[in-house]
Amino acid sequence: MTEPLSRTLERLARGETTSATLLQEALERARDRKGEGPRVFTRLYAERAAREAAEWDAKRRAGGPLPPLAGLPISIKDLFDVAGETTRAGSKVLASHPPAARDAEVVTRLRKAGAVIVGKTNMTEFAFSGLGINPHYGTPLNPWDRAARRIPGGSSSGAAVSVTDGMAAAAIGTDTGGSVRIPAALCGLTGFKPTARRVPLDGAVPLSVSLDSIGPVAPTVSCCALLDSVLAGETPRPLVPTDVRGLRIALPQHYVLDGMDDTVARTFERAVRRISESGAQVIEIPFAELDMLPSINAKGGFAAAEAWAWHRDLIGRAADEYDPRVAVRIRRGAAITQSEVAELHVLRTEFQKRALEIAAPFDALALPTVPIVAPRLMPLEADDTEYARVNILTLRDPTVGNFLDWCGLSIPCHASGEAPVGLMLLAPGGADHRLLALGAGIERALYTEQVQPG
Repeated sequence: MTEPLSRTLERLARGETTSATLLQEALERARDRKGEGPRVFTRLYAERAAREAAEWDAKRRAGGPLPPLAGLPISIKDLFDVAGETTRAGSKVLASHPPAARDAEVVTRLRKAGAVIVGKTNMTEFAFSGLGINPHYGTPLNPWDRAARRIPGGSSSGAAVSVTDGMAAAAIGTDTGGSVRIPAALCGLTGFKPTARRVPLDGAVPLSVSLDSIGPVAPTVSCCALLDSVLAGETPRPLVPTDVRGLRIALPQHYVLDGMDDTVARTFERAVRRISESGAQVIEIPFAELDMLPSINAKGGFAAAEAWAWHRDLIGRAADEYDPRVAVRIRRGAAITQSEVAELHVLRTEFQKRALEIAAPFDALALPTVPIVAPRLMPLEADDTEYARVNILTLRDPTVGNFLDWCGLSIPCHASGEAPVGLMLLAPGGADHRLLALGAGIERALYTEQVQPG
């Protein structure tokens, strides 16, 4: 596990390191042509970041209060506006568009909180896939079993690898159908999707205005809680882990457990057993309503309809500049009528109401973040059918939280040396603080004693 932000901040406070040193180490890794840096970052802010790091070091030496992220190197996804430059969102087609007039709101909040922004990270073009493959700028490889060239997960692919490979202390991504939680799970990190209304989307290239949310990818739950408070414009407060004893955790059956590979099934079962042994009640529930989601979204759902509305003119003029696999998903939205979108909203409201009734007796729902370990990149690049199959499977479980507009947290639950697997906790919208505290308790239960294989 990479170093928690709290530990890095402690080292800074004690003078064991400096912000300038942290940044230099991050930039060296990002620039290493033998590493993943060239595929992780689409833009580095070396000069500005160096000035800011030096300023935070000077302020720390001078004493006095500092903001919560003072001097920490943080990466941001390539769909957040930075004043004076074009936002490409992992695409080629936007490269000639006008530069942004101002920073995205989340970028403003990060800078105000003291973050030193290392650069913009690579992503699936327009965030429209859970695999993290990008034919324009390359695909950063998963840190696990790198020799096998496995996908990082997406769409916030570069975000996750920037953290695993020490190019940033944490990363900020977006999550429309799992785009923060999927790469976190596949790369062995923690990812948090807040209730969508919690963090403003101003200055972020949209995928689906009904589903988009902004969240962190970081080493631990407490790291995510700190970053979430900054993104939400709140004053950070200590995260007190919830005592797992007596918690009621619902374990939905069938839909979210279908298609698990042996590794995920074994690892997830072991994690659930560990949580139960720590004193929580883990209760299997049917949640048959989840079986309706494929039919509700059969034509592409909100993502296709709302992406088409944003891309219609652009894709009409420059379709050949798009990733073909992204373009085909966007074009599905052309067949969705306004009345069908209206019906989607009605169905979503009904689904949300029923889900709240089901979840009411429980503190959270638990399910695998992704039902498979990170697959190899080459077969997905070579076969459109396999790409589509694995993409749907990868997105399946995380999209439950987006459709419900709940908050979701993916926590690593594998043992050291094993393939990364994420355990996802979901709670109703607005329960973000409660879910993070609960997640910290679950994290402690899983790792108070090192999770053992078997």
